[in-house]
Amino acid sequence: MKFGVVRFPGTCDDVDAFLAASRVGEAEILWHADHDLKGVDAVIIPGGFSYGDHLRVGAVARFSPVMREVELFARNGGLVLGICNGFQVLCEAGLLSGALLPNTSLRFTCRQVDLEVVNASTSWTNACEVGEVLSVPAKHTTGRYYAPDPVLDELEANGQIVLKYAAGHNFNGSARDIAGVSNKAGNVVGLMPHPEHAVDVLTGSADGLKLFASAAAVPAA
Repeated sequence: MKFGVVRFPGTCDDVDAFLAASRVGEAEILWHADHDLKGVDAVIIPGGFSYGDHLRVGAVARFSPVMREVELFARNGGLVLGICNGFQVLCEAGLLSGALLPNTSLRFTCRQVDLEVVNASTSWTNACEVGEVLSVPAKHTTGRYYAPDPVLDELEANGQIVLKYAAGHNFNGSARDIAGVSNKAGNVVGLMPHPEHAVDVLTGSADGLKLFASAAAVPAA
């Protein structure tokens, strides 16, 4: 499995995502101005402040040359993971439903959170079990997941809610405790917490590595 990690101006977690992916496969950096994905089997859009989060989080990055390739890749079944700002970018691009709004506290928050696995059949969660709890850091100001109730109902009915904040861990006010969602096919997943920061027990948890291992276990197209 070869992972491509997208780097926008302002991305700050690309190296950690690169190192996490390198634990389970090969990895290389994809520059925001690239017009091809260099033959990668999976794409990770990491956290940070793409283009300084000018206009609206993820709104500018969505129009970068590499994202045109990512959108085509995703719609053809390619594996895509968006983490934090990457999740915001995927929502802006229309690859995932919903939007990320400012935390109800209107403050940046950094803390370890427990996530409950709701769907263990996506390309990024197949190494997990339904109901399993993952300990992963979260750090953001604009991470409150929102979608209208009819959309939320549809996501639940389709099994597209992948991860939820465990009881007492929804610090940002996300609708229905949602921490991560997928597209209908399950090849595209976005989440606000940072699994790339939880891949070694020396840092407190290796639970996040399961997401990368899940993708590595999917046969290459």
